[in-house]
Amino acid sequence: MPLQRRVPKRGFHNKFAVDYAILNLKEIDELGLDVINPDILKEEGIIKDMKNGLKILGEGELKKAVTIKAHKFSASAIEKIKAAGGSTEEI
Repeated sequence: MPLQRRVPKRGFHNKFAVDYAILNLKEIDELGLDVINPDILKEEGIIKDMKNGLKILGEGELKKAVTIKAHKFSASAIEKIKAAGGSTEEI
């Protein structure tokens, strides 16, 4: 039997990939908190599985200044947070 029929066909899984828990700015704005970090989000039940860290994405708008501590930020999220008068801090 040829090798291509003997090898299982299960796809590819990159064992070095980094998987983040994702949070958008619109969800942060709905919380109404002044300081956001992974511990607070876990206590509130917003994020159930932290995976390898927290990444903030720039979908939505912020209406007030917020200090956000996360493992990674998208460029648009940093721009929108600074425009609202907030600050970002990478953990």
